[in-house]
Amino acid sequence: MRYHNITHDDMLNGDGLRVVLWVAGCDHCCKGCQNPMTWDPEGGLLFDDAAKQEIFDQLDKSYINGLTFSGGDPLFASNRIAVRELAEEVKAKYPDKTIWLYTGFQWADVMQDPVMPFVDVVVDGEFQQESFDANLLWKGSANQKVIDVQKTLKSADPKQPVLYCGDYS
Repeated sequence: MRYHNITHDDMLNGDGLRVVLWVAGCDHCCKGCQNPMTWDPEGGLLFDDAAKQEIFDQLDKSYINGLTFSGGDPLFASNRIAVRELAEEVKAKYPDKTIWLYTGFQWADVMQDPVMPFVDVVVDGEFQQESFDANLLWKGSANQKVIDVQKTLKSADPKQPVLYCGDYS
């Protein structure tokens, strides 16, 4: 896996204060994307032990609520295994921290992805410039959903996402 940045003390990409891993690789190529420089899967830097340690050093801080995967797309084909492995390791080491994941894929297409048992919230769907609204919480366009993954997976019909914090976001 490759990445472009690790953001510390982020308040925009999930609930609370977070560390964000911005991965490389995306084939959605949404018009108006805020991060087109992350589309190239060969761009950025190799995710190595030093990068992982940087994330852990941030998660060690009591005031950090968790880790957010963004990009690019964490569920881009070349990212999926490494993202799942890192999410699993983070959940084992920091069980009280939350994991958020932004993806251009729809929930129905990723709900069975092996990373989902380790993810608390998914923001799904491609960014749609014509549906952009700067007042939306944790998402860029109205078509996207902020999904409580664990409640959804435990529900009677996991194909119907349970929204995180209801529908105000």
